[in-house]
Amino acid sequence: MPLYLDLHELPEGISAQHVAEMHQADLDLEHHYNCRGLTYWCDEKRKTAFCLIDAPNKQALIDLHENAHGAVPTRIIEVNDTIVESFLGRIEDPEKSKKLNLNIINEPAFRTIMILKLKRRTLKVTDKTILKAAVREYGTAIKAVTSNTHGRVVKHTQNFFLLSFESVTDAINCGVEIYKLYNAVLTPDLEFKIGISAGIPVTEKEGFFEDTIKISDYLSDIAKGNFSITTAISDLYQSENQNKALPMGDFIQVLKSSEEQFMTELMAYTESIWSYSTTTVNDFEEHLGYSKSKLYRTILQVVGKSPNMFLRAYRLHKALELLEKQSGNISEIAYQTGFSSPAYFSKCFHKKYGILPSNFYS
Repeated sequence: MPLYLDLHELPEGISAQHVAEMHQADLDLEHHYNCRGLTYWCDEKRKTAFCLIDAPNKQALIDLHENAHGAVPTRIIEVNDTIVESFLGRIEDPEKSKKLNLNIINEPAFRTIMILKLKRRTLKVTDKTILKAAVREYGTAIKAVTSNTHGRVVKHTQNFFLLSFESVTDAINCGVEIYKLYNAVLTPDLEFKIGISAGIPVTEKEGFFEDTIKISDYLSDIAKGNFSITTAISDLYQSENQNKALPMGDFIQVLKSSEEQFMTELMAYTESIWSYSTTTVNDFEEHLGYSKSKLYRTILQVVGKSPNMFLRAYRLHKALELLEKQSGNISEIAYQTGFSSPAYFSKCFHKKYGILPSNFYS
């Protein structure tokens, strides 16, 4: 059967005990609806609860809740048990205290999500064997640091990490240790980029933690600096640490809410138009509603590049992905990624990466 996670927005006055009673009511009636309640998360502070339930379909889950206690979920998404456990740490109820009749779980599903990317400054590397060994060593060290700071590795490829933390403080501490490792292990040919945001697993989007992952991804992809966080993360860190300042305060970039919104709108638009060669900076101005000077100032503050440089760098990164897969010849890739001619594409690619696109086919 499909596995679903639903969101309940709790009215004022509803406690973890009330949610435990509703969970028990679900368990008492679930067999009538061919459902199986696995566990739940309750966050009294943020007034949210989430139920993880095996059900034949969403309607059966709604019918169960409605007849068991009347609390119909605000949102339901289909999930994978492995992914849920990776982010949230469990897919079953924790063991009930022997002194309690109810299994009262006052445990938030709110998580801090870190994305770490390793990016090559140049493709012209003198010794690729040394570079690969450094990446492997760094990856092993990151896994150890994540474990030591109570985090979980949700996804890992050679140059990408997706990490989940229950505590903002643990995520920040992990990021600081990763920075120290970078200076100790990696070569100048590589740079690391960290993005951290936080949120709940079910929103208006279809994906699990989709909004939070997207913000962390954008921060680790285009934000100026190597270590970027949202204002909400900064506020939560100070709340957890009695207003203590962020470690490495001069190094960690904190995006204001307005800058985060701009980044999200910029990326959403860029992802939809980057492949069109007719797209210009004027299109960004018109779509985002910014004057030429305001767009220039804002994107320079958030991304650290001019609008033209940002769009070109984005296209070159997409071209690099296609070249590494050899998805077409150089001319095809040049036009697919929005460049006006293969010659201009090759010139820009060489300037950024130190080699010509033709090197991928030699």
